[in-house]
Amino acid sequence: MCAEHGIDAVGVSHPPAEGEVRIVSLVPSITELVCDLGLTGQLVGRTGFCIHPRERLRAVDKVGGTKDVKLDRIRALAPTHVILNMDENTREVADALAAFVPHLIVTHPLTPEDNRGLYRLLGHVFRREAQAEALVSRLDEALSVAEAAAADLPTERVLYLIWREPWMTVAPETYVSATLARVGWMTQPVAPLVRYPAFEIDEDWLAKVDRVLLSSEPYRFREKHLAEVSAWLDRPVHLIDGEWASWYGSRAIEGMAALADFRKSLVV
Repeated sequence: MCAEHGIDAVGVSHPPAEGEVRIVSLVPSITELVCDLGLTGQLVGRTGFCIHPRERLRAVDKVGGTKDVKLDRIRALAPTHVILNMDENTREVADALAAFVPHLIVTHPLTPEDNRGLYRLLGHVFRREAQAEALVSRLDEALSVAEAAAADLPTERVLYLIWREPWMTVAPETYVSATLARVGWMTQPVAPLVRYPAFEIDEDWLAKVDRVLLSSEPYRFREKHLAEVSAWLDRPVHLIDGEWASWYGSRAIEGMAALADFRKSLVV
């Protein structure tokens, strides 16, 4: 993602906002980022999955989910800017919003480092450059912590489960995989045909897995699933907070540090 001159993920250049700003965010992690940039007062709409920061969001109207967006609700809020993501929101939603929203900001971070551009993009558009640069500095510190953890530990091949019935995982080119890689965890399989592949429990590539991570989202794996997975794959299996690996924006700072600590805690 390029932040130069406010260029978003689809190449649209956004000028700094003028006059009254009314923001709708359709991306949970970016909703939190908007608040952390000091823009809670300009945030007029969010999805039902936008849960952080909880207290500050109580008064912000919900406009449906990330996929089942309520266009009529957004229209009634008269936003000047709507923020979307290429993975979380659909092209159909974006096209519909373009008919009545002056500015659509499309995001698509693929690595933790891409958060620098995300911070700077929103900082530029909403005139929060200083706050954006402060977040960049904090992110760089967290990335250094993760890099140090990876350097001290052997690389492991991990199966990161995001769904059950069918079992599903993440491809290497996803943001989740890139984040896990920063602490020395390389996701399997290495060359799936889709970004979020389903698989059978007798796949040959599973023999290469060193460790299994059960994410808390989008499927909420719980303690009872540890034994279930261990029954078909005799490897160490752990629950993991999915926000650490999958939430970009400002939560990526906390996530990188938490992942590094978690990885170190598993050393025996």
